[in-house]
Amino acid sequence: MTSSLHLLGQRRFLPLFVTQLLGAFNDNLFKNAMVLFVVYQVYNDEKSETWFSAIATGLFILPFFLLSALSGQLADARDKAKIIRLVKLAEILIMIVGASGLFLAWLGIDTGTIAIPLMLLALFAMGIHSTFFGPIKYAILPQHLKPDEVLGGTGLVEAGTYLAILGGTILAGIIPVEASAVGVILVALVGYVAGRQVPPAPALEEGHRIDLNVIRSSVRLVGATMHIPRLFLAIVSISFFWTIGSVLFIQFPPLVKNVLTADRAVASLFLAIFSVGVAIGSVAVNRLLKGQVSARYSAPSVIFMGLFVVAFHLCAVRWIGAPGDTLYDIGAFMAHDGVWLLLASLLGIAVAGGMFVVPLYAFLTTTVRKAEAARTVAANNIVNSGAMVVGSLLAIGLSLAGVATADQLLLAAAMCLVSAWLAWKLHKACRDNECADAEGLPPTV
Repeated sequence: MTSSLHLLGQRRFLPLFVTQLLGAFNDNLFKNAMVLFVVYQVYNDEKSETWFSAIATGLFILPFFLLSALSGQLADARDKAKIIRLVKLAEILIMIVGASGLFLAWLGIDTGTIAIPLMLLALFAMGIHSTFFGPIKYAILPQHLKPDEVLGGTGLVEAGTYLAILGGTILAGIIPVEASAVGVILVALVGYVAGRQVPPAPALEEGHRIDLNVIRSSVRLVGATMHIPRLFLAIVSISFFWTIGSVLFIQFPPLVKNVLTADRAVASLFLAIFSVGVAIGSVAVNRLLKGQVSARYSAPSVIFMGLFVVAFHLCAVRWIGAPGDTLYDIGAFMAHDGVWLLLASLLGIAVAGGMFVVPLYAFLTTTVRKAEAARTVAANNIVNSGAMVVGSLLAIGLSLAGVATADQLLLAAAMCLVSAWLAWKLHKACRDNECADAEGLPPTV
């Protein structure tokens, strides 16, 4: 197989890759700057910190649930490159609002009444931004790439996304909040320039009517997609993965502060390691599959992910915290006796997660007709976002019930078993030739 890295030298791929990378970087620079500031500077109890982290996560993913059907219809009915330009222009305006909130928080001006609401508003708007960009970043790949390049391109997009998450997460943990405010505006400007270089990707079917009723169109889109066994299994598998992911990401900041008794730089380190691990898994599974879109490694990957979650839980509950009310800085944390097993478990969770989910995303865009790819991804996003909202509510509910943060990780481990079963059923269905010949399939949506 020719290495997928050659795509980075092609205009049919590189501008999209850079645009997505910068968008993911900005999302995470802004979100983590906000969450870390509030967790470490505003609130001072584990329940409030978990609540805020869950609310922030819920606000970001709510637009995916509400607007994915509309975004998928637009992406299939209009030139995807033109939509990218409009979305990236909106990002500049959104980040001006978010940066204003960060500046007010830094200055200590009306933090609870103005600064935090402004930041949450910008986060919600960035969720809308990502909702409209999401279907495009996957659906445009079969349109610009050759069939044997789609898995490699999907893997590069995922790897780039998580490396961008890594960069944004690390930066949010080490630079002051006022610098983050300036940074998010600058990155949005560069992202707009990159988005303008994406080659045209016109609609493949003319006359596609757009239903502006978001509730009716969402129900219709999900119903038209989920009754197809191969898509049902892929989408539900991915959704369980993101339910697990939402629980983990919600718990990381309060867990690092209250269980591992470490400062915000360590919280950023955790998110960074997770991002690197998913990027490694994304590239590794492409190598193993040699460009073939297949779910054969998804079931064992998510089982290993669950085992690593259990190992991480055991490390956390046995962790010896810092004395008194102090927090470990990054140096003291790295010198702790149990740190390497803890970090290895975290890395294992992420690598296995990347190996699980990347083939499933490629599967969504290659086993349907190209003219329907964006709507299929949009249907997936609706179900995924609903699953992530469930994950956020579970985290809040368990916190209200008094379940310790570290013990909530066991819920994520249990859900891995369900994901493995679904992925095995998908692989079995594809092995029985129920997933082949995308362009020869009848319309699905």
